[in-house]
Amino acid sequence: MPYVPLTWLAEHTDVPADTTAAALAAALVKVGLEPERIVPPAVTGPLVVGRVLSISKEEQKNGKTINYCRVDVGEHNDAPGTGQEPADVPSRGIICGAHNFAEGDHVVVALPGAVLPGPFPIASRKTYGHISDGMISSARELGLGEDHSGIIVLEQLLGAEHVPAPGTDALALLGLGQEVLEINVTPDRGYCFSMRGVAREYAHSTGAPFTDPGLPENLPGGVVPGPTPDGFPVEVDDTAPLHGQVGCDRFVTRVVRGVDPAAASPAWMTERLVQAGMRPISLAVDVTNYVMLDLGQPLHAYDLATVSGPIVVRRAVAGERLTTLDDVERTLDAEDLLITDSPDGARGSRVLGLAGVMGGADTEVSGATTDILVEAAHFDPVSVARTARRHRLPSEAAKRFERGVDTALQDVAAQRVVDLLVEHGGGTADRCVSDLDTTAAPTRIEFDPAQASRLVGVDYPREQVLDLLRQIGCAVTLVADGLTTADDDGADDAAGTVTVTPPTWRPDLVGPAHLVEEVARLAGYDAIPSVLPPAPAGRGLTVAQRQRRDVARTLAEQGLTQVLSYPFIGDVHDKMGLPVDDARRRTLRLVNPIADDTPALRTSLLDTLLDTARRNVGRGATELALFEIGLVTRPDGMVATAGPGVDRRPSGAELAALHAAVPAQPRHVAGVLAGQRVPD
Repeated sequence: MPYVPLTWLAEHTDVPADTTAAALAAALVKVGLEPERIVPPAVTGPLVVGRVLSISKEEQKNGKTINYCRVDVGEHNDAPGTGQEPADVPSRGIICGAHNFAEGDHVVVALPGAVLPGPFPIASRKTYGHISDGMISSARELGLGEDHSGIIVLEQLLGAEHVPAPGTDALALLGLGQEVLEINVTPDRGYCFSMRGVAREYAHSTGAPFTDPGLPENLPGGVVPGPTPDGFPVEVDDTAPLHGQVGCDRFVTRVVRGVDPAAASPAWMTERLVQAGMRPISLAVDVTNYVMLDLGQPLHAYDLATVSGPIVVRRAVAGERLTTLDDVERTLDAEDLLITDSPDGARGSRVLGLAGVMGGADTEVSGATTDILVEAAHFDPVSVARTARRHRLPSEAAKRFERGVDTALQDVAAQRVVDLLVEHGGGTADRCVSDLDTTAAPTRIEFDPAQASRLVGVDYPREQVLDLLRQIGCAVTLVADGLTTADDDGADDAAGTVTVTPPTWRPDLVGPAHLVEEVARLAGYDAIPSVLPPAPAGRGLTVAQRQRRDVARTLAEQGLTQVLSYPFIGDVHDKMGLPVDDARRRTLRLVNPIADDTPALRTSLLDTLLDTARRNVGRGATELALFEIGLVTRPDGMVATAGPGVDRRPSGAELAALHAAVPAQPRHVAGVLAGQRVPD
């Protein structure tokens, strides 16, 4: 589930500086977002800025050369002539095997008492003939990425003019000392898989102002360029849509040329990715991941030199194969929606990736990529969900697509990626833009505001209902005498039914009941009174209830223990040696059994009671006296029937057919005795 860093959230809404993760959790609970846990900082203990004063290279017997360094760590220095290995200047002695730094460089030093991800506690220890009184750290050791080039040099990471003095707390500098809130997002609230969505909900809860980063006017340039005739060609050719829903209804491409393949992701971006639980990889990948986490729009970056137009979105041919980015070769299913390209003019012949789930290895961005093709698309949630489950690929992109992504977000997200690649990678945005858009506007809902009070049982004023709907982004128009008037924020709120158009980021709002739920949620669940229905006068136990209790009490008084077993069985009848023509062999099989080896319902209590006895004997119980009272299932005489629709009450004939399709379920009692002792 998504992580919510407070500093990132504060970019989109006003979060007080003293807000804790616990306070954030309390605010989000009010609007129905459940906290999962508070994630502690990735690094604890003293982590400080150090300045390398001297480096002594010492060759070891194994041929390895190590560096014995004296490092200035400010107030944490040993005084001259003191410490583990005394020196003439205030400093600490530290052993380091990396060679990508020099005297005078500022580095990150983990002092004894610090704990790095792993966990890896830092202590003073003797190594290579010296006492290493700390550790000069790399990005990988701090959990900031997989950079194998060596030690973090702050002049390269921050710029020489922004490097703080030795001894400065590096936890705050690198964003490693913050708590992060993990939240649980229900399937209907997919927009909360983004900082944009969570910030909106925080604003609903607290009344704080909210700036929507998903609107074009809030981009740095304030505008998104429209499609051009020479944009990278894209086609959608879905000849077998699921449930009649075409698999892709929007596909935006942008091109950035001349990106420096060696350009590093900025420190603030890697910090946020780490806080959000992602591993920084490279600038192009980090930028697409960052924008996805911020806006909720999954994106993909291709090496433009390896992609041949047109890109074709189509269904797979059964048996096609693809090696995905996780280096697994997968056999594709005819239902899988694919991104393909057209090498050598063969339209849609090469598979680039599973649409909305994961890309392929052939066209991924590499260390030599300079020209990047950016993809921002909208895919059918059902197609993505089925493909992700079929291939067991619960990717970050799939989590968002299968819950519903904003159909108005693709061009904005692509522009954000372009801006970041230009700013931090030195690239140039190509003027060519492709935007294949066949999305439909959200369906309008006829709604009576009084319905909120009727369904919830709270007196919600009409004005409050309409205001809350507008707060979540709905457009509200008055319906009067068959005419509608435009939303004017209250002038027409006096009476009458309204038409509500949900925002594009809320595909879950499709009926009046959903709007009522939003009103109840934002007005506060705590405002809904808990009213228990009055209990009728006591009527005592029914005859059947008294009989069951009498039987159970009698058996218990005779020393038997009552058990309750699962009613699901497998091949127990063969093990019990029942005759081939025994009626108890005729079982009812389940369409979706809990376990593949127990797909049927029991026809006798002994089917499961004997297994319970076996388990107890196997665990050392030499004397057993068990009984069970429960239902068994006898399918003889069942008549299959189709289920009636849910749009009306079933007729008498339909109800009779349903009753005939339900198997007989008599209640039985059975006991099992084992051992030498006989109950009194």
